[in-house]
Amino acid sequence: MRFTFLIFSLVLCVSLNAQNFSRQDTLRGSITPEREWWDLTYYHLSIKTDIDNKFLKGTNLVQYKVLKPAQRMQIDLQSPMRITKVTQEGKTLKVEQDGNAYFIELSQKQTKNSVNEILIEFEGNPVISKNPPWSGGVTWKKDSNGLDFIATSCQGDGASLWWPNKDHMYDEVDSMLISVTVPEHLMDVSNGRLRSVDQNADKTKTYNWFVNNPINNYGVNMNIGDYVHFSEVFDGENGPLDCDYYVLRENLYKAKEQFKQASLMLKAFEHWFGPYPFYEDSYKLVEVPYLGMEHQSSVTYGNKYANGYLGRDVSGSGWGLKFDFIIIHESGHEWFANNITYKDMADMWVHEGFTSYSENLYVDYHFGKEASQDYVVGIRKNIVNDRPIIGTYGVNASGSSDMYYKGANMLHNIRTIIENDEKWRGILRGLNKEFYHQTVTTAQIENYISKMAGIDLSKVFDQYLRDTMIPEFEYSFEGSKLTYQWKKVVNGFDMPLDIMVNGKKVRIKPSTKAQTKKFDNTIQTVEVDRNYYVMNKQIKK
Repeated sequence: MRFTFLIFSLVLCVSLNAQNFSRQDTLRGSITPEREWWDLTYYHLSIKTDIDNKFLKGTNLVQYKVLKPAQRMQIDLQSPMRITKVTQEGKTLKVEQDGNAYFIELSQKQTKNSVNEILIEFEGNPVISKNPPWSGGVTWKKDSNGLDFIATSCQGDGASLWWPNKDHMYDEVDSMLISVTVPEHLMDVSNGRLRSVDQNADKTKTYNWFVNNPINNYGVNMNIGDYVHFSEVFDGENGPLDCDYYVLRENLYKAKEQFKQASLMLKAFEHWFGPYPFYEDSYKLVEVPYLGMEHQSSVTYGNKYANGYLGRDVSGSGWGLKFDFIIIHESGHEWFANNITYKDMADMWVHEGFTSYSENLYVDYHFGKEASQDYVVGIRKNIVNDRPIIGTYGVNASGSSDMYYKGANMLHNIRTIIENDEKWRGILRGLNKEFYHQTVTTAQIENYISKMAGIDLSKVFDQYLRDTMIPEFEYSFEGSKLTYQWKKVVNGFDMPLDIMVNGKKVRIKPSTKAQTKKFDNTIQTVEVDRNYYVMNKQIKK
């Protein structure tokens, strides 16, 4: 059975036909004039939950810096949620709705470099996720004791499914306060650190969570349940890192055992990627009623306390059962998705390719290089080559789900080409330092890797990100002569290749034109290094 349908993050891969994009897609997916003139600095999102009616009501204080004077601002909130009022300095503002986009006419003069704020009031019954996390929205469940168990998940579909915000990835808010009011017998866990808990007169409690670092909008989450808490301190590269775990009461014993993998993950990923990017906000694992998601500093978990992907090995190598897929994969996103974030959803491979590859690096760190090669080669069976990995820009559309497993194999190709693991590790760590807490484009990532590798890898990126063909190494041999060339490749494809000739490793540089290389002895066997994601075809003479 193929595991492609099991890929957790397919929730991210919006299935849109390039010919059918709408005005709403453009309003959501582009940096509109009503977005570009202001820069987010702070949110205070305050929500009161009416669980019985699956209803949310609240406010979002939006603080922003004026980059250039303008008077019209775009805020996004998806139906059936609705904005009921917007004020600035106590004055009610005119709001024009266009589908899921709300255009606010600011009466106060917006002066360059000034920092201003608006208060948005909103309410409604948010979209209920039909199949979380593959479809976005709110999940309303009960735990085994009949108590409410609620969570949000919204990457791809958008944070504006449940709260009003600037719903485009290019602009991350610098810091954020999240206040969620729930029945007093339940608890909310959101991003960052718990600043305070307010006991209210109406038998509710308000949990106030503060996020000290920039955060992307889909990374914001709300998780409500009968949680119990335990913690540990990880001795990390940047000092003590608080690790907090929130799980359902009935799962405390299982969680204390399974979550031991969190520190193993941190050891591996700090080694490969550099320090955990959010020490100030801590690291959390939070149990939820769906599979999981990479919410920043509040990684959600629903893998049923089993290794593998719901008990399955996505690689078929055996190594995938040596770790809990959700703990490792979703935590890998803290570096690639939350620290380094794509500007446009078309570049989602920056999140998913690197993070799928992080599974391989976890195996490498704890079980060795050969085991990691088994794993990354094994996941190739999930690649479908249906369409390019890069999506369509400006319309909130991602590319093929191959961004996961094909993306990981492309990166493994590059590691093999570089042939220096310390240099490769330096590139991975350098990415997280160079683009620390930034939003990026594919071009920035490609250029950085090529520059630091000292190799022009542009055609490698073009082949694997922008085309669906698998490179084919076509060869023949006669006597001591080997003839070879690349087939099914983009123009100019020049990836070097390691082969074994009579059991001895040789690096060659095929092109789209046939080349011949002579060896000292009669050629008996030719094998392609399995670490390259290529096909090979021998032409018999």
